[in-house]
Amino acid sequence: MTRLPLSPAPPRRLLRTVVLLAPLALLGGCGGGATPLTFDLAALPGQARPGSAARSIVVSEPVGLQPMEADRIIVREPGGSLSFLGGGQWADRLPRLIQTRVIQSLENTGRLRSVSRPGDKVPSDYQLVSEIREFDINSGTGEAVVDLSAKLIAEGSGRVVNARVFTARVPVAKVDPQSAAAGLDAALSQVLGDLVRWVNSGR
Repeated sequence: MTRLPLSPAPPRRLLRTVVLLAPLALLGGCGGGATPLTFDLAALPGQARPGSAARSIVVSEPVGLQPMEADRIIVREPGGSLSFLGGGQWADRLPRLIQTRVIQSLENTGRLRSVSRPGDKVPSDYQLVSEIREFDINSGTGEAVVDLSAKLIAEGSGRVVNARVFTARVPVAKVDPQSAAAGLDAALSQVLGDLVRWVNSGR
């Protein structure tokens, strides 16, 4: 694992997650073991309800510390240092991957008039901005930890309508690429569920 110094740089779904991740893991493993396994993150499935809200939201790409900007799986050591977990990687840069799954999860509810990215230039009522505070395996506690802060900002005025921190922790059996990816995907699913309910509630 490549050591990254911190100072200079800015339960139910687990089994299904492993099944979802298996094809990508097998694909990434072809090549004599030298190629890192590639893992994806899942959006929440469609649970559309009648009566969509007359609101549009643009979802910005989350920001985070420099290690979070890459496509690597991160391990947080007991002393607080961060390291990359060898043998595994995400299917895209982590912020872009999370942004995509947030957009898809919101779209799948059918509760909003439109959900878009800033570059789409679609008129919107609110902007959802977020920060990845943690997205790693805590080797000391044996947990996958996802910690995401989010703000809803009114377009035009720039006023922060509401803000909240979403956190989830999922136990992992061991610190290896498959267990880490499955645990982080399960933790993200909990965060996405809370985030989607929060956005759709208008609070």
